[in-house]
Amino acid sequence: MSRLFLTPSLRRWAAGAAAAALTLGMAGMALAETQRYAVIATGEKVGWLVVDQTAASVEIDYHVDNNGRGPKHRERLELDAAGLPLSWRIEGASLFGGQVNETFERNAEGVRWRSQADAGTLPAPGPSLYVANDDSPWSLALYARALKTAPGQVLDVAPAGRLKLEEVRRLTFGGEAAVVYRLTGLTVQPGYVLLDEADAMIAEFSGDTVTVREGLEGEEGTLHQLLAELETERVRNLQAALAHRFDAPVRIRNVRVFDPREGRLSGLSSVTVFRNRISGVLPEDGQPARPDEYVIDGEGGVLVPGLHDMHSHSSMQTGLYYLGAGVTATRDMGNNNAFLLDLVKQIEGGILPGPRITANGMLEGRSPYAVRTGIVADTLDEALDGVRWYADRGYWQVKIYNSLHPEWVAPVAAEAHRLGMKVTGHVPAFVSPDQAIRAGYDDIAHVNQLMLGWLLQPGEDSRTPLRLTAMPRAAGLDLDSEPVRRTIALMKARGTALDVTAVTLEVLMMSRAGEVPPSAAAYVDHMPIGYQRYRRRSFVDIDTPEKDAGYRAGFRKLLDTVKRLHDEGIVLLPGTDADEGFTLHRELELYVEAGLTPAQALTLGTLTPERYLGRDQSLGTIERGKLADFFLIPGDPTRDISAIRQIRMVMKDGVAYLPSEIHEALGVRPFVAPAVIQPPAVRDAATGEAGPGFLFAPPDHYHLAH
Repeated sequence: MSRLFLTPSLRRWAAGAAAAALTLGMAGMALAETQRYAVIATGEKVGWLVVDQTAASVEIDYHVDNNGRGPKHRERLELDAAGLPLSWRIEGASLFGGQVNETFERNAEGVRWRSQADAGTLPAPGPSLYVANDDSPWSLALYARALKTAPGQVLDVAPAGRLKLEEVRRLTFGGEAAVVYRLTGLTVQPGYVLLDEADAMIAEFSGDTVTVREGLEGEEGTLHQLLAELETERVRNLQAALAHRFDAPVRIRNVRVFDPREGRLSGLSSVTVFRNRISGVLPEDGQPARPDEYVIDGEGGVLVPGLHDMHSHSSMQTGLYYLGAGVTATRDMGNNNAFLLDLVKQIEGGILPGPRITANGMLEGRSPYAVRTGIVADTLDEALDGVRWYADRGYWQVKIYNSLHPEWVAPVAAEAHRLGMKVTGHVPAFVSPDQAIRAGYDDIAHVNQLMLGWLLQPGEDSRTPLRLTAMPRAAGLDLDSEPVRRTIALMKARGTALDVTAVTLEVLMMSRAGEVPPSAAAYVDHMPIGYQRYRRRSFVDIDTPEKDAGYRAGFRKLLDTVKRLHDEGIVLLPGTDADEGFTLHRELELYVEAGLTPAQALTLGTLTPERYLGRDQSLGTIERGKLADFFLIPGDPTRDISAIRQIRMVMKDGVAYLPSEIHEALGVRPFVAPAVIQPPAVRDAATGEAGPGFLFAPPDHYHLAH
């Protein structure tokens, strides 16, 4: 490694790394043999990772096929004496088949790279560690080894950003000593990697799937439990630091209130909250605040009822992102059942931050394309038992998925209805949307799942990526054609709703390599570098101008379909199938692009879901007696729907959060200045003067848990 390339601090780090190079070199001898890993999802192997490593080079074969999708690529790295990449080449396909051809090179002059997301150079001195765009789980072990000897275990990285490493636990795993490391700064969620005493990777377990050494596949449950413990501890600490709780009434003054029934704003008002309920909504009278109240001056801004994401998949990390985006309620459309039940319990108990979660249980049939989430049934009896399992635990709906056998749909729906549950889901392969509606669907998940009924030919299999790659056919779809009119008439007659997720289709159809997609343009520059690069990529293979034009025209027709459904009175349920909250803002913006007014879109995002769930007596509007779920913005969302992105304060169940504080804690650059929370005042018995504190409680009861 050239001294010309290193900053003074990195020279000190390199000296330590060089001292450790002998150890690494010795480890390299042990690593010369092939390391094989299994990729496991819900107890089943869905892929592999094969690593051939010496002290000077690494070759990787990474292949995942889960629910008909997954990355498939090969990597080649050349390493320096400290184990850092001098070159890195990745070739293959990404999650939905988008082409991957990524390169990185480092020498005395600096670094250069090219990926789906970007291309560039940085002159020396500069970062010596590169974060790949289309990497494999093994890269977390690489980053962890580099960070272990860095000053403060923090490194600036190419192309941008900063990674931080924490040792969070030592344990025995698979009969050998191991250390768990947490990496932050890569993306919106931390990464977790388990290394052995030689710093070789045993497992990566940051999400729903785990990558673990062959022979240790049976430890998948242990890794999921470990992840849950570590993330619970981390997120509990964040909740304690970020939740503002009150022991006295809270008055939010000088605000206009959005009424989703009328689609308009009130005059200047004062909204009071006590405990978790709205205790008053009155015209602003300009009188001095009572001394026994907290006061938030809205400065002429707008209070909006909490947003509702009707298509989420909750994780330990999603709660704060949702709250920071004003999303106070979600419908979970399929999850690890034990995890979800525990998560809901902890959120309802105030231990963890997060929106109100309506639990839906995923039900899938066994097939090579089956998703492993929820319950996978081999027989109709097993499917019906799955419905009863969900009903016994209070799930609101059953979500049918792609591989449920067509002849099972009607009896599954009938059993769900018998038990008081609703039915939603994908339209299973070889079933039409019309058949699913007649069989008992109360709503259909994803607008493409509806439109495929007009686009697919008999025998085409929607369990494959065809459920996306067929969407350019929509460019020539006649919305006045008989099949379209028949489906819409059937939806109207049966009261069938649509869980739209237009933003999901925009991400998949409109993303282009190297460009910021419209879905993320408003917020991506605020996010960690790994997330930024992930969004600057293609998710499908768009290799000709004709394909590009087809996807663009197909997406425009998708928006036209949304407008037609709204005009026909079909209930539209805004959902995202994402997990960072910001995408719900884009979902509502897309409804406006489709032709709805901003007020209509905002009503769909607030009151409509609560009506659909039968909770509009308690949620969906800002009125006395209702639960205190709302957010404060400075602009007028009835004129510009994008005003909902500038959130100064969120209240959920009477607990306030300041998005700027949330985002700073999560490594996201804040979007707007926070609202100021003024504490109560207490009058001195002798002087009558006001001072900070409580009127009725001693000072040690006053807290803004921060």
